Amino acid sequence: MIEVTLLGTGSPIPDPERAGPSTLVRASDQMFLIDCGRGVLQRLAAVGSGANQLSALLLTHLHSDHIADLGDVIITRWVSTFAPDTPPLQIIGPPGTADVVEATLRAFGHDIGYRIAHHADLNGPPQVEVHEYTDGVVWDRGGVRIRVAPTDHRPVTPTIAFRIEHSGASVVAAGDTVPCRSLDALADGAGALIHTVIRKDLIDLLPQQRIRDICGYHSSVQEAAATATRAGVGILILTHYVPAMAPGTEDQWRALAASVFDRQIELGDDLHRVQVHPGVCTRSRS
Repeated sequence: MIEVTLLGTGSPIPDPERAGPSTLVRASDQMFLIDCGRGVLQRLAAVGSGANQLSALLLTHLHSDHIADLGDVIITRWVSTFAPDTPPLQIIGPPGTADVVEATLRAFGHDIGYRIAHHADLNGPPQVEVHEYTDGVVWDRGGVRIRVAPTDHRPVTPTIAFRIEHSGASVVAAGDTVPCRSLDALADGAGALIHTVIRKDLIDLLPQQRIRDICGYHSSVQEAAATATRAGVGILILTHYVPAMAPGTEDQWRALAASVFDRQIELGDDLHRVQVHPGVCTRSRS
C-alpha cells in the first residue's frame, strides 16, 4: 500500500485554512515530500512526522509557492537530527534545483554559522545531495521505485511529474501542468493520480488580468479528470485548488471531475489521506 496525505492544498494566495502546495507519500518505510509550500512542516507535524524522517524531497518545479519552505525543511532537518553520520537529504527536482538549493543555503548562512558556533555537535552545515532530472528512473531503493517525466507548465520550464511504485501500488504526482502526452504516459495504469486543479469558469470572471493569466498554464478540474481518464488511473486526487474551495462547494468540484472521470475522486482539506492499494487501476501499463 502507498499512503498519500495532502499536507497543503492551497495556492500562491495565502489562506488561513490551507498550507501551500505539498503532498506526503509513504511507501513501505520510506517517506517522500513532494513540493514544500508555506506551512509544510506544521502540517507534517500534524501527521506525526518531521523533516528528519524524510527519505527525499521531490520538487515538481521551482515556482515560489511550491518551494517557499525549502529553507525550513533543510534547516529543521539539520537541527532536529541527532543520530551520528546522518545521510544527506536527497533533493530531486528539475534542472535549476541545484542553483535554488545553493542560494537557499547562502541565504541561511548566518543562521547556520550561529548554530555551529553554539552547538558542539553541529560541526558542519546541512548536508544535502541534489539530483536534477527531466526523465527516467530517479530512485530505486528498498523496493520503492520512482520515475519522472516532463510536464507542460510553460513558460515555467522544465517541470516534472513523479511516479512512485511499491509492491504493485503506484501513485503519480503531476504538479502544475496543462494536459500533455508525457504525463499521460507516466500515469498510464497508475493506482492514483494527484493533480493540481483550477476553476477556469470562476477565474475568468475576475477583473485582474494577472490572475486570469493562470488559466493558460494550469489544468482545469475537467482537464485533470480527462488526463486521469486517458491514463486509466484508479483514483483521481485533486489538490492546489484555485480559487480556494469554499465550504459547501465540494460537491461542485467533485461534479466537474465526475463529468469526465467515472471512478474514485478524492478532494478535501489539508491532511486528507488516501490509501492506494496494489491493483487499483483499470489497465496495466504497457
